[in-house]
Amino acid sequence: MNVSFEQLKSMVVFAQVVEQGNLTAAAKHIGLSRAVVSYHIKKLESQIGVKLLNRTTRAITLTEAGGEYYKSCRIIAEQAERANQQMENLKNEPEGLLKITCPVNAGLQMFVPALNEFHRLYPKIELDVMLTDEVVNIVKEGIDLAIRGAPLVDSGLQASKLSTLPTCLCGAPSYFKKHGRPTTPTELEQHTWVIYKLTSGATELSKGSRSYSVAVKGEISTNNAAARTAFVEGGHGLGRIPLYDARPKIQAGLLESVLDDYQLDNIDIYGVFPPGSADSKKLRLLIDFLKDYFVKIDRQAMHNKPLIQ
Repeated sequence: MNVSFEQLKSMVVFAQVVEQGNLTAAAKHIGLSRAVVSYHIKKLESQIGVKLLNRTTRAITLTEAGGEYYKSCRIIAEQAERANQQMENLKNEPEGLLKITCPVNAGLQMFVPALNEFHRLYPKIELDVMLTDEVVNIVKEGIDLAIRGAPLVDSGLQASKLSTLPTCLCGAPSYFKKHGRPTTPTELEQHTWVIYKLTSGATELSKGSRSYSVAVKGEISTNNAAARTAFVEGGHGLGRIPLYDARPKIQAGLLESVLDDYQLDNIDIYGVFPPGSADSKKLRLLIDFLKDYFVKIDRQAMHNKPLIQ
């Protein structure tokens, strides 16, 4: 069976419907009307003589044949994306759009300053930056790079480690005046904590060959890192806070660190991206830039390390 150019277009549309989850989202993603997307799916099913999708008023699902056909359609779409990226890479000066998503507090404190510098170096690369603490479906939303504070689960995505963030245990002077300062890991369980809901319910510490797991509890919890720090600063409990966030508040006397002679788990920061973006020159430039940028920041932080002791 010969494949027409129109059928190739329909195959790409079908791949987008599967990845976006419904006709409306696919139409928005590829810039077509819902009616046109529906037309492509119906025509494709007619051309190959196989039903690809089961449609209900609430959802669409792949048929068994549709699941197999999607694999081939996805390859065609990825090859087309790769061809465009190869042409992009031949340009002397990189240009085009990069869509980035990042947690709010880390974005404001770390990544917005980095992206400021990146855009000065590459002014023709447009940046669309979404700050949110929610885990975004980067394929569905068309995101080029997502900043995540954990390694990948098996998702079909790719990741590159950008930086490692040290953390410290902090509380407000008003909290320590009222509740005292913990001097050992076992005392930590007797204290109130501001709970950050995106991490586990325990804090891990180590010193030499000994390690400790401290269960944390408290009356205030939040899914926002900036809110967590603000509640700790307000004297409502202890918190494990990234050093980039804690350092200026320690310098200003708004927070105090405790158990500085114990080692805490660091936070590894990853850049996560779809497999089809791996060959993009502008994405590689951004990832390499961020890695170098945070190495420089880490070196500067080392000079200020005594400030938290």
